[in-house]
Amino acid sequence: MIALLRVLAVSIMAVFLFVFGCGYCLLSPRNPKHVYTFGRLFASTSKLFGIKLELRLPENVSHQGQNIYIANHQSNWDMFTLAGAVTPKVVTVGKKSLVWLPLFGQIYWLTGNILIDRANKTKAKGTIDQVVNSIKESDVSIWMFPEGTRSRGRGLLPFKTGAFHAAIGAGVPVVPIVCSSTDHLKLNRWNNGTIIVEMLSPVSTEGYTKENVRELSNHCREMMKEKLAELDAEVEQRNAAG
Repeated sequence: MIALLRVLAVSIMAVFLFVFGCGYCLLSPRNPKHVYTFGRLFASTSKLFGIKLELRLPENVSHQGQNIYIANHQSNWDMFTLAGAVTPKVVTVGKKSLVWLPLFGQIYWLTGNILIDRANKTKAKGTIDQVVNSIKESDVSIWMFPEGTRSRGRGLLPFKTGAFHAAIGAGVPVVPIVCSSTDHLKLNRWNNGTIIVEMLSPVSTEGYTKENVRELSNHCREMMKEKLAELDAEVEQRNAAG
């Protein structure tokens, strides 16, 4: 019953948000400010799922310049957890097929996000150049998921190097963001406990080139893997204590 009520409530809210959101975005289409606005709106709905969302963001998070943000990608729950860490003037990179999802795909495009064709390596390479140009020619930052796909409870998957090539090419830092594991969340559970999203310190790309991009990727992955284990241990302890 709890799951049914939640699905119903979220469905009604989502249709309302997407329909009126598309209209709102049409007033200034492809404006990156919309990503921040809708990210915070989605994160605020985490309470509907019995999630106590704890965001650990730096005090100067809105004024730390341009970056490539990378985050662990677990499941659809990311829309209600990681979305809370989206900062102003950030756009994400997603697969091109998202645009065909009813309502969500249209608003995803209208908010200024970048769509890539993963099945075409030539176009994917062009997308990295597009990301670099977007950073150099504007004041936006880019949010990417280096795992490339949802982990679905399998821990932190191996990283692809696209995000790191883009960071090196644009000469901007990489900022890792880690969300504690969400594979235990259940629609039919009244209290799903605490989920922590933490933004780590920027990793400078100074001195890195395309020849040692894998070194940068591995360094960031180890940081995130260690932090994920720390957050999971903390959440488990806190949830057990009630």
